[in-house]
Amino acid sequence: MSDQILSQEEIDALLSAMDKGEVDVNEGKKGSVEAEVKPYNLTSQNRMLRDQFNALEEVYDKFCTLMDSSLTTSLQQPVEIEFVSTEMIKYGEFISAFTYPTAFGIFNMEPLIGSAMLAIEPKLVFSLIDCMFGGNGKPTDKIKEFTVIEQRMIKRIVNETLKKLEEAWKVVYSLKFSLRKIESKPEFVHLVNPNELMLIILFSIKGEVFSGNIHLCISSLMLEPIKEYLSSRYMTEKDMENTWSAQIKNLLKNTNVTLIAELGKTTKTVGDLLDLKVDDVINLSTGTQDLIKINVEDVPKYQGFPGIVKGNNAVEITGLIQQIGGEK
Repeated sequence: MSDQILSQEEIDALLSAMDKGEVDVNEGKKGSVEAEVKPYNLTSQNRMLRDQFNALEEVYDKFCTLMDSSLTTSLQQPVEIEFVSTEMIKYGEFISAFTYPTAFGIFNMEPLIGSAMLAIEPKLVFSLIDCMFGGNGKPTDKIKEFTVIEQRMIKRIVNETLKKLEEAWKVVYSLKFSLRKIESKPEFVHLVNPNELMLIILFSIKGEVFSGNIHLCISSLMLEPIKEYLSSRYMTEKDMENTWSAQIKNLLKNTNVTLIAELGKTTKTVGDLLDLKVDDVINLSTGTQDLIKINVEDVPKYQGFPGIVKGNNAVEITGLIQQIGGEK
């Protein structure tokens, strides 16, 4: 170890040589290689995260079907709702795209932690409300603040939408949707951090004379605990499991098994067996009024009473052994 440490004389000589220029202090840098710079696509992460929720497309399709029927009935005119797109963007960018007034419905998705949001464009809001009061929903260019009555109608629309969303989500995972509040000013909607990535799902609604969009906004972190249920791979495996399950059940129904009703048991020594003669009687552990055990493939499964039906020996099953506290 001492051979690797310079002496004071060697250190002085090295410093003197450096001062005189006899030692090139940059020599070690000449052979250095500049770090390779690789371009990074900032949208690639968004695409990767969005792909984790492919199974939600089944939810979107189910939701569109449910809302089609609901809106057509409540508005008394044909209404079509279609899934348009889904993307991952920062919350700050998303909320800044809206103006006042917009119908924002903030809601919970229990047992998930956090809140999600439903945003309905103002022109669509006024058209829907007009239809609910007997009009045809003709779009208006005059965008004004929502009145108290209009706010109540918005709450009714949002609650009905959440009801259909909750039903649609059962396709992949059962959640409880509950409305927290209705807001109309974007600056008052503080859902998450502005830089947090959000899953934005866009739906279009078309009536006879009106059209507009509904935006569903859910934090990617909020869905993290159940992301394994939302991938296309999980849904494929689930479908395969259900397919094989039905086939296996059908095969098992036609499988022959051995069923034995055990009248009783007793214990004898080898000597006792050797001494047995014709007309000897062996006493069993059960009597004629006692329950007997019924085995399925040598596994105790049922209990019952022995008897005779139409001249044939039979056993009446009285219950499962596990249910009545017998052997397992």
